Amino acid sequence: MRKLLLADRHSLPLSIALHLVPGILIVAAYQFLAAPLVKAIGYPIFLAWAIALVVVLVPVLFGLLWLGAHDNGRLSLRGVLRYTGRPIPRGRLIAAVAGLIVWMTVVSLALTPLDNLIFDTFFTWVPFEGAGGSATTYLDGYAHSLLVTTMLICLPLTGFALPLIEEFYFRGFLLPRIAHLRTGAPVLNTVLFSIYHFWAPWTVLSKVIFLFPAVWLVWRKQDIRLSIGMHAGTTLLMATVGTVALALGLV
Repeated sequence: MRKLLLADRHSLPLSIALHLVPGILIVAAYQFLAAPLVKAIGYPIFLAWAIALVVVLVPVLFGLLWLGAHDNGRLSLRGVLRYTGRPIPRGRLIAAVAGLIVWMTVVSLALTPLDNLIFDTFFTWVPFEGAGGSATTYLDGYAHSLLVTTMLICLPLTGFALPLIEEFYFRGFLLPRIAHLRTGAPVLNTVLFSIYHFWAPWTVLSKVIFLFPAVWLVWRKQDIRLSIGMHAGTTLLMATVGTVALALGLV
């Protein structure tokens, strides 16, 4: 199994499975573990999704570290992740990441009406509490103090650590191993990563639109820092602004 996972190429069926299985596990962790726990203590259901993501993605990270342990003699990502050679000069990297953060922030917000339309048209049957076109629906209807506490707890997780793990796994581990698909590699990776968010299927189209430029650049330039900067940078920025606005009573 280790040789299969660390091979230079993943077959299409294997790659599809590796992209999507974590999403299935996250939904299961939410449904059977996190949601009952969070409902029992009366906290916003957004916390349940953060817990479910931690329950699945942290073991994924340790799985990657374990894969590297055989060759490195210790838990390591060396040889497991690709696109880590830092070929882009620092100045160009900073400029590119800044542009990508602006792109992701503006486009994701602009596409919220599209998410709402797709949800209202096709996904009102989704049973998850707080499901809706806007991410804030997971926070609606709770006391202000609980909202602030939840956002402070989730900020370092959903704002930075979990997106970072996703980038390690999806762009550092999976994307390089389907590079033989040429331009199909970033397309497939973006689409499957968007579908992996099974808990919000109405956002698949918008995610493909605002994520693809970074995924394409990572594949083209072979530098994972581009998507790490955009993904973790944008989620941290939006989570921080949202938390501060909520704490100050602005929303």
